This record gives sequence, C-alpha cells and structure tokens, in this order.
Amino acid sequence: MSERKKRKPGETREKLMSAVLSLVSKGRHFASLGIREVTRQAGVVPTSFYRHFRNMDDLGLQLVDELGLVLRRMMREARENVFQADKLIEESVGIFVSHAQANRSFFLFMAQGLAGESRAIQDGIRSEMRYFATELANDLRRLKLADHLSDGDLEMTCDLVVRSVAFSLTDLMGISAEDEYQVEQIRKRTCRFLQLIFVGAAHWDNKGP
Repeated sequence: MSERKKRKPGETREKLMSAVLSLVSKGRHFASLGIREVTRQAGVVPTSFYRHFRNMDDLGLQLVDELGLVLRRMMREARENVFQADKLIEESVGIFVSHAQANRSFFLFMAQGLAGESRAIQDGIRSEMRYFATELANDLRRLKLADHLSDGDLEMTCDLVVRSVAFSLTDLMGISAEDEYQVEQIRKRTCRFLQLIFVGAAHWDNKGP
C-alpha cells in the first residue's frame, strides 16, 4: 500500500511542518535545514515533500501563516482580558510572554526568520507584524488612548511597539524557558521599553520637524 493511501489527507503536510518546528526547537536554524533532514525527522520519504511544498521557503511561508494564527489568538486573549488602560502594557506583555513560552518553537522560528536569509519568509513575518501594529492602532483609538496623535504618528508609535516586542522576543528565545528570573527580567524590561514609547507619544508634537 502506498504512503499516500496509508496517510490521511494533510497528515504528511502536518508531519513535515511539525518536523521543522521540532528541529528548530532543538537548536537548528531554519535556513540550514534541508529537505532530506526534514523528511527524515518527519518519518516520510523525501519524494513526498514535493506533494505538499515546492521548496523549503514554501514550507516556511506555511509556518508563517500558522504563526499568524498564534499571534491572532494572543491578540484576542489580550482584548478579552485587558480592560483597564493603566494596566494595558503590563498585562499585554504578560500575555505575550505566556504565549511565547507556550508556543516556543513558533516564536523561535519567527526570531530566526526575521534575521534569516530568506527574503520571502522575512517579508511574510513582517507582514504579520504590520497587521499586528494596525490592530494595535485600532485598539488604541477604541480605548481613546491616542486621540492627540495623527494617523501617521499613531502608525509609527505602534510600529515601534511591535519592533520592541520583537526585539525582546530574541532575548526571550535566547534563555531557558525554565529560567524564571531571566524571563521576569525580560518581561519587566519590555514593559519599560513600551512605557517609554508611550510617554514619548503622549508628549509628541506633530508640528515639529
């Protein structure tokens, strides 16, 4: 019986994507992975790879789509649980850290992809970051926390927020998930980064140079 008949539709595809995340979580860099290594990890024959993906970049872009779903779940949780404006930063960063720890392989892939060699994957991740920044801007408008900012200045503020969080992500992925002290230090530092951004935004004079 052929592999295609043995496996349910989509099963091999999921095995290949999970294999990449497993290898990344073990310290391998996505850019260094080859098809044979991935199929070996997945327990499938190399030829089956091409039934689902054109190449490794194509697989990587599918992982970016999955990452987008993780980010949207994180955003939804923040919207459902953060009600007080004065706790917006602290509670949102706490949710971010929690999701990054719970989905460590995805966020490792994100950190690698932002600094990796694949332009397609970089662009895909940055597109997700832009979406995140746009949604953040909409939330700030809804909460009436940025009424004094023009649309362009609010967009820049949210871009700075997302970039700062992404920078903190690289720090978070560089330590053990069990190192509670370092995780807490990164959480506090990220909160301070964002507080400084919003203090600056609150005093921003868009009539300046």
